[in-house]
Amino acid sequence: MRRLLPLVLLLAPVLAGAQPTVALEIVADGFSRPLALAEPPDDSGRLFVVDQTGRIWIVTADGERLRQPFLDVRDHLVELSHDYDERGLLGLAFHPDYAENGHFYVFYSAPLRESAPDGFDHTNRLSEFHVMDGDPNRADHDSETVLLEMDHPYTNHNAGTIAFGPDGYLYVAVGDGGHRDDQDTDFVQGRPEDWYEVNDGGNGQDLENNLLGSLLRIDVDREPEGGHHGPGTPYAIPDDNPFADVPGVKGEVWAYGLRNPWRFSFDMRGARDLISADVGQNLYDEINVVRKGGNYGWNVWEGAHCFNAARPTEPFDDCPDEVGVGHPDEGAPLVMPVIEAENTGHFDDGLGVAIVGGYVYRGAAMPALDGRYLFGVYSRSMGEDGHEPGRLFVATREGDRWPVEEVRIAGQPDGQMEHFLLSLGQDRDGEVYVLVTDQTGLEGASGWVYRLAPAR
Repeated sequence: MRRLLPLVLLLAPVLAGAQPTVALEIVADGFSRPLALAEPPDDSGRLFVVDQTGRIWIVTADGERLRQPFLDVRDHLVELSHDYDERGLLGLAFHPDYAENGHFYVFYSAPLRESAPDGFDHTNRLSEFHVMDGDPNRADHDSETVLLEMDHPYTNHNAGTIAFGPDGYLYVAVGDGGHRDDQDTDFVQGRPEDWYEVNDGGNGQDLENNLLGSLLRIDVDREPEGGHHGPGTPYAIPDDNPFADVPGVKGEVWAYGLRNPWRFSFDMRGARDLISADVGQNLYDEINVVRKGGNYGWNVWEGAHCFNAARPTEPFDDCPDEVGVGHPDEGAPLVMPVIEAENTGHFDDGLGVAIVGGYVYRGAAMPALDGRYLFGVYSRSMGEDGHEPGRLFVATREGDRWPVEEVRIAGQPDGQMEHFLLSLGQDRDGEVYVLVTDQTGLEGASGWVYRLAPAR
């Protein structure tokens, strides 16, 4: 079944009128590229900051950044480019029972393993570590257990967010493999044929050959009794995963049809929605409410528009709205985003470049934002004169599309952020943080962590 391009169905409107205004309170500085922030469930009040170059730093409840890193995996990483890189140490999650078992998990880009296909770039790795006995501020570097390895064709679109859901399972965001169009290339083989021949070869639509372009869900507390992995594998596939019992399908997949889901989170209250950003290619980024078994459209759709791999800036007038014949999920609907963000590279009034997923605000400091979704863009625009700093937005969660407002930054010229926005974070009290940098590369120490606070 096919339908016409929905020209106005899910555009993300920016509301006129008085903008919400917040202040930025500095928490810590001196990072290279801070990409994630997490507070462990141990009542210590510490914040753990992930730096892309390979270290995790602790900021104590008193605001002191400890001089020694909690974990240093620089010797585990693929060699990074100093100018710009999407690889590195990308994600951190603490086990729900961390206070008792000391287990935590990281996602990082390792050198390409020997069994990887020829021409691939690196291997992304999900690993478990333990805290050091007798020292809560140091991890045991030698305690690593590799849970999952995924060979990656290109340097980009790694995703890397990991988080435990309210069900106690670990969720893992994986990009589509990188490059562009999500199609096969002359020098990298491995993308499968898929059901949509117009843009064929997409990892995003594949459920059988790899885990790319998907959101995964695994049980790190139970070893499988057989099935997909065989005895001894250090995680199990939950019995209620949508494809757990489908022959030939990767049972780890919780949702698919994603390009580069750069940051997802769970709402701390209510229905505990899983909300994820997905960075588009040329024209449209998106925000999705991710449900069990959902197919979010890539590379059939880019945002709420039909994607044309041959001419990416010229969307098709029509395309499928459900999975086609021959696919294991045949007949399933392609789910539209709740926010479609136009890229300022092609739209003068777009939201920006490279969407950054955020959090539903559940803190006490700014009650007017309670229940609203905070997110941003890495840069306002990228042109011949260089990159402009990022922007912060807030969405009201209502209906099939969420209205969006830009958030003003108190005390800044024109209320604009002065840094590139890399990521957002949230503590156990529901307060939200922004992780930023002043540089596009990995050298130097111009990365900052700020807490959002009421404007004075």
